[in-house]
Amino acid sequence: MQKLPDNVPDNVPDNVTDKVPDHVTHSAAAAPAAIALSEYFDGQPVATFAIDTGHVITHWNKACEHLLGWSTEEMVGARSKHGLAFYARERPMLSDLIVDADTEALARHQRSAVIPGAYEAEDFFPNMGAGGHWLHFTAAPLRDADGNIVGAIETMRDVTERRVAENALQRAHDNLEHIVEKRTAQLAEVNLRLEDDIRQREHADAELRRRNLALTELNDKLSMTQQQLLQSEKLASIGQLAAGVAHEINNPIGYIFSNFGTLQGYLDDLFTMLQAYQEAEAGVAAPEQAAALRELRQRLDLDFLRADIPVLMNESKEGIVRVRHIVQDLKDFSRIDASQEWVWANLHQGIDSTLNIVNNEVKYKADVVRDYGDIPDIECLPSQINQIVMNLVVNAAHAIGEQRGTITLRTGRAGELVWLEVADTGSGIAPENLSRIFDPFFTTKPIGKGTGLGLSLAYGIVQKHGGQIDVDSTPGRGTTFRITLPIRHTALPDEDPSP
Repeated sequence: MQKLPDNVPDNVPDNVTDKVPDHVTHSAAAAPAAIALSEYFDGQPVATFAIDTGHVITHWNKACEHLLGWSTEEMVGARSKHGLAFYARERPMLSDLIVDADTEALARHQRSAVIPGAYEAEDFFPNMGAGGHWLHFTAAPLRDADGNIVGAIETMRDVTERRVAENALQRAHDNLEHIVEKRTAQLAEVNLRLEDDIRQREHADAELRRRNLALTELNDKLSMTQQQLLQSEKLASIGQLAAGVAHEINNPIGYIFSNFGTLQGYLDDLFTMLQAYQEAEAGVAAPEQAAALRELRQRLDLDFLRADIPVLMNESKEGIVRVRHIVQDLKDFSRIDASQEWVWANLHQGIDSTLNIVNNEVKYKADVVRDYGDIPDIECLPSQINQIVMNLVVNAAHAIGEQRGTITLRTGRAGELVWLEVADTGSGIAPENLSRIFDPFFTTKPIGKGTGLGLSLAYGIVQKHGGQIDVDSTPGRGTTFRITLPIRHTALPDEDPSP
């Protein structure tokens, strides 16, 4: 066993260091202290060994034996042999670099944030165990009473489970990124306008990776793009589904409506014939036959049927017309068959179509009041304007409590601008939250009730249109959102002028 150095590590208990006086270096008193230090080492659950300035192993605890398979008898007293416990050939460990004061080599390792003068490292050892192990090393200098290095102590912790979990998490993250990229490519086929945003996102991702996430502003821009893509994908899917359902419903409604018109003509002919038969009853020669006809007519209540059947037909026809209107509103709202180009659109028509779509969300909570002004058509992306109206109306409905409220939609013109207001009589927005309502993922709704993307998306769409969105809210009295849009679209500096 190597003699105990003059200094003892800080993590050795007092009852061990007390056994060695500070002025003793090579006396007999070192023997019991060395024994006590060995017992302390062996009692540690962390694999630990120590070397002196000659790279001779002075301590090799039981945890080292269990982890590495090399016994204390083989290692203690051996010079520069500890590297063989880890690698195929001898190579210096952190403790050797500390003893040699190899500052250049130590600079390639991480300094310990806890132990002064200590360094840390991690490495994978494929030949250790069945599938290899990851080990985390911490090495610190041992000093004598004068502060001179007389050796080094090194500990090893098995961090295989952590590294395996990190690798699995990274693989899952990479797989998720792959899925997102695939879905983004599919979205480009549905919405040509998003193609430019996707290219910007890919460029931003590559730039962020090259700069190692050093530019915070560019990172924020990428985050916003991702949020818009996710929400746009969701809305595009809803629009595609709505357009598909509307198209499928429209076909059977069309021939049912046509058949009702034909059936109406047939019934008119039948009623004419029945009227002729009824008038001919008196001329029937056989009294018993005439009586049978009268009895059958009274039992069937033919007069009631002649009066009620046209009513039923008119009500059914009215119901079919209402279904056709709903289907048309679905198609107008989704506009899945329209390219994402700037077109001239009627703002009132888009608002009405959107209100029909969200009617089920609103009708049980509030009365909807339309206060439309005299405004011209505007050059816009109609489906995106419909998304803004939908988000604001649904949010207004959610803000209204148990007592039935009112949602008012107003429009007007101010010079070369038009404005749209959505006002509610709900709970309002707390003053401390007003500055954050357009932040992505910020929501005051309970968990699972909101994504925090609706107002963020609306803000982005308004900015894309060169407009402005303002909010006025009083807690307990309600909230008013005012959207101002230019009548004619002007391409923004960073906007692709091509459709």
